[in-house]
Amino acid sequence: MDYQAIKLTVRNSVGVITLNRPDMMNALNTQMRAEITHAVKAVEKDARVLVLTGAGPAFCSGQDLGAGGNAASMDLERTLRDEYVPMLKAIFDCRVPTISAVNGAAVGAGANLALAADVVIASEDAYFMQAFTRIGLIPDAGGTYWLPRQMGAAKAMGAALFADKISAKQADEWGMIYESAPADTFRDHVQNRAAQLAQGPTVAYRQLKTAIRGSFENSLDDQLALEAKLQGRCGTTRDFQEGVVAFLEKRKAVFEGR
Repeated sequence: MDYQAIKLTVRNSVGVITLNRPDMMNALNTQMRAEITHAVKAVEKDARVLVLTGAGPAFCSGQDLGAGGNAASMDLERTLRDEYVPMLKAIFDCRVPTISAVNGAAVGAGANLALAADVVIASEDAYFMQAFTRIGLIPDAGGTYWLPRQMGAAKAMGAALFADKISAKQADEWGMIYESAPADTFRDHVQNRAAQLAQGPTVAYRQLKTAIRGSFENSLDDQLALEAKLQGRCGTTRDFQEGVVAFLEKRKAVFEGR
């Protein structure tokens, strides 16, 4: 696929999708959503970690309200169902760990696109905003799913109702994201984090995501059973064999991701 609205690179087992409409603050249009969906599915075959970030000063300003004419006449249900859902599911279901590297403003659907990743790392000069009520809408693009799970119902409700800017530092303190990093070292920090995951036990990461996500719906007995099942799978991998040998030999494990 010839990408126009994004850039895709794969280097040293790290795939990077860069939203590439900087003149529009990387606003999401139909083309960008389709390209992100395609790129995620393509890159997970060749990479062991996926990074999603933005070109220019913004991460993503959300839906491009100027795309396709009058925004007020958009069929929002169709757009969400046919364009947003495949994109968000591709990220959520990605077979390798995913990192949102939030380099700047993440607003509306752009904020919730970031939250679809397994780990969110934000530059300290970035911010998040659930801007939907400012135009008479509710949070979408997964916002009503991820926000209460990651920051609690009280903070999620306030963030959605007031549509306040939430600084990267606040988001970090509230548990909305994993961490924030100084702006001047942000890119290097993300690169180091991605390299760490790219060198890790890929199969174990996959089972780990399944286990943590399952815990929200499972009873203790069900979760213990799921842990046992998934751990059994991990125990058959070459990475487990290597991990044990490396531990006994007092050296760093060299994982192959299988």
